[in-house]
Amino acid sequence: MFNRTSLQAAAALASISLVAGCGVFSDSESAGDQRIVIGTTSSPTTLDPAAAWDNSWELFRNVFQTLVSFPTGSTTPQADAADCKFTDTSSRIFECKLLDGLKFSNGHKLDAEAVRHSIERIRKINHKGGPNGMLGSLDKIETVGDRTVVFRLSKSDATFPFVLATPAMSLVDPAEYPADKLRTDGKLVGSGPYVLDSYSERKAAELTKNPTYKGFADRKNGGVTIRYFDESDAMVAALRKDEIDATYRGLSAEDVVGLQDDKPENKGLQLVESTGADIRYLVFNTQDPSVAKLPVRKAIAQVVDRDELVNKVYQGTAEPLYSMVPKGIAAHTTKFFDRFGMPSVAKAKEILEDAGITEPVELTFWYTTDRYGSSTAAEFAELKRQLEESGLFKVELHGKPWKEFQAGYQKGEYPVFGRGWFPDFPDPDNFVAPFVGKENVLGTPYVSKRITDELLPKSRRESDRGTVTDEFVEAQEILVQDVRLLPLWQGKLYIAAGEDVGGGERALDPQTVMQLWELHRRASW
Repeated sequence: MFNRTSLQAAAALASISLVAGCGVFSDSESAGDQRIVIGTTSSPTTLDPAAAWDNSWELFRNVFQTLVSFPTGSTTPQADAADCKFTDTSSRIFECKLLDGLKFSNGHKLDAEAVRHSIERIRKINHKGGPNGMLGSLDKIETVGDRTVVFRLSKSDATFPFVLATPAMSLVDPAEYPADKLRTDGKLVGSGPYVLDSYSERKAAELTKNPTYKGFADRKNGGVTIRYFDESDAMVAALRKDEIDATYRGLSAEDVVGLQDDKPENKGLQLVESTGADIRYLVFNTQDPSVAKLPVRKAIAQVVDRDELVNKVYQGTAEPLYSMVPKGIAAHTTKFFDRFGMPSVAKAKEILEDAGITEPVELTFWYTTDRYGSSTAAEFAELKRQLEESGLFKVELHGKPWKEFQAGYQKGEYPVFGRGWFPDFPDPDNFVAPFVGKENVLGTPYVSKRITDELLPKSRRESDRGTVTDEFVEAQEILVQDVRLLPLWQGKLYIAAGEDVGGGERALDPQTVMQLWELHRRASW
């Protein structure tokens, strides 16, 4: 593998048991054959990797392979379907040699041509909201024989292996996935740890072990049923009734706090907590007159009280964030706190008056109603309260389901809107690069030539990612000066499970994607 130092872990996991006593971690007779039923509010938006830069990755990680991946405990890409490395000193030629004898679950050969097809169709289809934007440094792909793939980059990019490790770069069968359009038949064929036997949109997915799988995943169960829930409370109710074995993504703050209480209904349950790298932030569309002026954005940043927000709405299940790069990721800073300090209405008023703004500023905030959990509406209600109580702003709130919300912000329709970010990979580049440039993931152009033309290219020449702190500290200072993005809080992730379920503390990779193969049934004492 290529040489680079380890980054600080993006998710340090610790198990918090709600009950006394545990069983052993495996049943020698049947643990590896037993199914696990998991609940989540995070359902796929698509079954085709060429269209997905979202929570569809949860399913993809478990049914597809990527060339490199993040085995449990690793924060740097390691071999999955291939052994890979940079073959030059400028991080522009990345070569992968496939493992011998790889096959898709339908029996078709997984060779170098299939790899080329998988990546190039992402670029050719170029689905709006899809992962093509992650391949900006890729120039061309060459194959040498059946097992060797060479990626030639147009510029130095030491983060390219991290990109290949994302589920967006899942390997697909050319016979099943057209080169120029998405697969839309509701089926899925991969070479990963599991086979998708059946899928019902927003209801359930049935996974069984892939008998031809070759990779690093040590499957500790016989298969997994994923149940998709619309609301957190229904998911927790199913857990308490033993209808599901574990939950992942979508637990509300109220549910987490409730699960921590010593109540009869929590008997036999456990909670695994992850200090995650997922963040929430506001986006200011400067093409809208209401927030086009920098003093308005600065005044908002000066008023927002993150401590009050996370305490009132998230009850200890999140923590204030003062940088787009969260804790646990190299180059994290507290630049917004350093610049604005504690919330102050007086300072915000002074900022506005110095700019000649003496009347309350009318704002419209938008948020999604069904992507980040049921607490999102309460979060925006709290932001509205804080801003309006200052006497400096009048705020109107609007919420839409994710698909409508996404279409709106991609068209630049929203003056101010809330977004969340789950990391593509554990590197500071992934908390800066996606949000800047004429074309970014936010649909609102943000031109910062110092970041895009100098700092990012310089950092991407360094394969040792531990040496790029200075570039990203400066980038964060620029983000604070411009106030185009306002970080709000950094979340914690929780897996709630029955006490007879083991592996929760190992089930989250550095992308905070669930590795279902780690979950298994424990035997009783």
